[in-house]
Amino acid sequence: MTASSTGRVRALTRADRDVWAALWTEYLAFYQSTVPAAVYDTTFERLLGEDPRDFNALVYELDGTPVGLVHYLFHRHAWKIEEVCYLQDLYVSPDARGTGAGRALIEAVYAAADTAQSPSVYWLTQDFNATARQLYDRIGSLTPFIKYARA
Repeated sequence: MTASSTGRVRALTRADRDVWAALWTEYLAFYQSTVPAAVYDTTFERLLGEDPRDFNALVYELDGTPVGLVHYLFHRHAWKIEEVCYLQDLYVSPDARGTGAGRALIEAVYAAADTAQSPSVYWLTQDFNATARQLYDRIGSLTPFIKYARA
């Protein structure tokens, strides 16, 4: 991408299905993971769903081409009255990194959380994700929590 590239964040649309799937496949591959086709179909429908408990999705476009995505959702929290926002997936294509796309996507989630009166936004990443963690250290606060999963 060039210095003159123009970027913007916008909502995911049904027309984005193929490019979204390609970006999400790259994201999953980065985390050495895959999911069946049925999960792609279900996830995409949830991203565009009307249920307030469904996920939300935004894409980052450079010169009209989606090069990044973010998925997030709001949920209740036992320690708060207001809902909290979980930023589940964030991905920017390697050739678009350093353009401000990741920061713009996170800030768009922050704005959505503010609109929803949900001041708490959190996300997880792998400890080896050093490049992204450089951004996260500037735009968020590292917490002392350690994640466990069902064995």
